Amino acid sequence: MARNLGGFSFAEMEIRSLKDISFDALYTAWDEAFKGYAASWSREELQKDLRRRGYTPELSFGTFDNEKLVSFTLNGIGTFNGIKTAYDTGTATVTDYRGKGLATKISEAAVPYLKDAGCKQYLLEVLQDNTSAISVYKKLGFTITRGFNYFRQEADKVQMKHTALLQHEAIQPITIALKTDMTALGDHEPSWQNSFESIERAPYDFVIAGAYNADKLIGYGILAPATGDITQLAVHKDHRRQGIGSAILHSILQSNRSGKIKVINTEETDNAITSFLEANGIPKCGSQYEMILPIL
Repeated sequence: MARNLGGFSFAEMEIRSLKDISFDALYTAWDEAFKGYAASWSREELQKDLRRRGYTPELSFGTFDNEKLVSFTLNGIGTFNGIKTAYDTGTATVTDYRGKGLATKISEAAVPYLKDAGCKQYLLEVLQDNTSAISVYKKLGFTITRGFNYFRQEADKVQMKHTALLQHEAIQPITIALKTDMTALGDHEPSWQNSFESIERAPYDFVIAGAYNADKLIGYGILAPATGDITQLAVHKDHRRQGIGSAILHSILQSNRSGKIKVINTEETDNAITSFLEANGIPKCGSQYEMILPIL
């Protein structure tokens, strides 16, 4: 797919699908585009994130200048709230090409292809302090649907609260096969990257610990050990503030192989999870908006 970038002097530039680009070239562009950002990704982390988020190269698009990828949007395809959805799993532009509206042109060019693929909506997340990006997305037709918080800490600085479990309570490994029981424990619909659908794309990348009261599941936590990413943690409302959450956190962190802990996209209105994480030494680092564009 080639698109005319009217108004630019770079005659060789075009927008096309990423279906034929190698991971090495993709990672080079990603690394250059996100250089200097607070967050960083190793090759392994990016590969795992893209797999988990449903990255679909043929429905992801980039701007190329003389075959060099200089701006891109990586799209995941899946289901969100029962609707076939395209998810912007990463949009960025390398430094020398910023300020030219390339990301906007990619988004506009992508929508017809996403529609042809049967997608009914386009989902993304954006930092709340990135007002310029939010303004662009609103002009494209996106609306804010939720606010999220994110948390980050060095693994050796997590200060877990320890509370002894009752005699009939226990923490034990469980699998994604119990997702129906786990779903019933949460207060909110997980974000795209934390959903059970995302976890099921690469179940071997996660460990899951379940908390039981006798034979009843009353809580669970899910961790990606390679990246330190806690994707879900929930306790039944009748068993909260009893040390169950801390016991689950302690259990899953035993498997952590990363030097950091991340909790991305908790509901902004969920003061309980914010207080819990901060009490365990995992501070809030910022906030995002979830935004959706209907594809008509």
